[in-house]
Amino acid sequence: MEPDVSILSDIACELGEGPSYDPATGTLWWFDIVGRRLLEHPFPGGPTRVHALPVMASAIAFTRDGRQIVATERGVERREPATGRLELLAPIEADDPATRSNDARVHRSGAFWIGTMGKKAEARAGAIYHYRAGKVTRLFGEISIPNSICFSPAGDVAYFADTGRNMLNRVAVDPATGLPAGEPALFLDQRRQPGGIDGSVCDAEGVIWNARWGVGRLDAYAPEGRLLRSIALPARQTSCPAFVGRTAERIAVTSALENMSPAERVADPDGGKTFLVDLPVRGRFEPHVTP
Repeated sequence: MEPDVSILSDIACELGEGPSYDPATGTLWWFDIVGRRLLEHPFPGGPTRVHALPVMASAIAFTRDGRQIVATERGVERREPATGRLELLAPIEADDPATRSNDARVHRSGAFWIGTMGKKAEARAGAIYHYRAGKVTRLFGEISIPNSICFSPAGDVAYFADTGRNMLNRVAVDPATGLPAGEPALFLDQRRQPGGIDGSVCDAEGVIWNARWGVGRLDAYAPEGRLLRSIALPARQTSCPAFVGRTAERIAVTSALENMSPAERVADPDGGKTFLVDLPVRGRFEPHVTP
């Protein structure tokens, strides 16, 4: 039986990305990267608020004392919710106007893995960084479109993809620091499959939930790589999932309109909107980041 899929927010994003749920306030946050907007939605219902941003931003994390940490085209920044003011904590490629942040996720150690990419998706222009307690470490380079950053429940495995190559990698990491403890290895080779591996999140059972860009789908993969199920979504360019709800028991998925022609946008009337997949899952809340 297919799960019910509904529209959580009907505000269309040019490039919806980076959803993250704050259980302390019961709020889902996400970004319209190229539109320079941060969206805020009380879960499960209520109006979506839109906050203008002075820069491109793509991911948000939360500290134990309720502060917001945001990945932007300048690096890691602290955001003041009351005023929207941004304070740069650590620059990441801040001197390169051709790149921006993209996919990111928090490891159980409090480390923030942040991907960067060219603003025009230039080949091999991006990288993945590790940020923790004010220190930035460059982990992997020559990535075109970094996506699918997520971690196993035990924090001993990290996953990441280059959507430009359509391959998902896995790498052993130190659960105490979130730093790699080995070399990346190929986990899923999707080069001959339609669509692209976009954002992912890993549930409490180690299942990887992946938004499939270009085909309007949410896929679930077992820890050994077996496809468990696929769920159709009503927007072609689905971009990133997040667990939402009181016990992280549901999944929200963002989408995008970027690079679509006028005719394609007409044919994809729900493109750019954010969806709720009413499927009971054993999700996990994002860990707190260590700023």
